[in-house]
Amino acid sequence: MAVGALHGAADAVLPAARAATLELAVLEASDLQVVRGEARIVVRFTADDREVANQVAAHVVAASTSRAAEVTGWRVTERVGGRWE
Repeated sequence: MAVGALHGAADAVLPAARAATLELAVLEASDLQVVRGEARIVVRFTADDREVANQVAAHVVAASTSRAAEVTGWRVTERVGGRWE
């Protein structure tokens, strides 16, 4: 998720994304990165298939947007073999 305007403290964004993920899935990892000057949150979780993964991701985006920050963009990637697609 690309993060835009904050709705409060910056240190609340990643915990909000983690909490939203845990409502629907098993959280494997999470990280806050700055890529080319843009804040990005990466949340890795397990899902049975792509449809479920998209539902979890949409929930995390909606929850993060309402709780902590404006999400300006997001995408779901899947681990296939040794690479992310």
